[in-house]
Amino acid sequence: MTSSIKSVASAILAVYNAQSTILPCIESLLGQSAKVEIIVVDDGSTDGTLKKLNIYKDIKILKQSHGGPALARNLGSSHANSDILLFVDADMIFDRDYVQDLIHPILNYSRATAKLEERSVGTYTTEEQVANWDNVWARCWNVQEGWEDEKRFPKNPPKYGTDFRAILKSEFDKIGGFDNIGYTDTWSLFNKLGVKPLSTKAICYHKNPGTLAAVFSQARWAAKRPYKYGIVGTLYALVRTSLPISLVVGIVKSYKDRNFAVFKIIYDLGRFVGILEMMVSGNLAK
Repeated sequence: MTSSIKSVASAILAVYNAQSTILPCIESLLGQSAKVEIIVVDDGSTDGTLKKLNIYKDIKILKQSHGGPALARNLGSSHANSDILLFVDADMIFDRDYVQDLIHPILNYSRATAKLEERSVGTYTTEEQVANWDNVWARCWNVQEGWEDEKRFPKNPPKYGTDFRAILKSEFDKIGGFDNIGYTDTWSLFNKLGVKPLSTKAICYHKNPGTLAAVFSQARWAAKRPYKYGIVGTLYALVRTSLPISLVVGIVKSYKDRNFAVFKIIYDLGRFVGILEMMVSGNLAK
């Protein structure tokens, strides 16, 4: 029997070949202290992701040809029945009160009694923990990003961020959702809205790439984005990811982790391939 309790938010998952992580993610969303509508958009997976999801009867499953997360999230959002949208990844696990803590400032948005600094049309969280910190390559990813140990943010993260984890659906619809511009598509919301998401302390756990193959794949995708100064900036990015520079940077930063030189070579190789692929074929998806 379907519950009559209205969902406070709709969680949109754009998934691609996520069979190894999708089930814990779904289970932690189903276990939230606040009721959540779950919408999974399969972005043309070629593994067993869809088969894994067959055990669930109370989630929406949509499919599209492989086109990238921006298009998948937009599709999922168009099927949402809640006033608030959540954007989460298949390799995340959530504290029981994650959704409630994340959307609190959005619920305050229309409350005249709420303080101005405690309301917002959208939010993100600075309590995004690295779920696989015991993994050597996951730790190297933090070195590369300049993040604090065990967290996916630098020390003293900003009050207002760049990536919305939650947003009023009315605001999302007003600007037409995400732009399909590659890895930095999540920035398109604040660029079009002119408003950045407010930070919260909602707790979640998110995996960093844990194998060299995953490092290469994620770096390859992350490189597919617009670069400042157009083609000049793109060519400069190619130079920065070339093998000689990778070797020098990797060796210099090995004092932070002795495995970083190997990581850096694979990471930059992924970025180099991703940039070339984007330039030659225009492909922005993983």
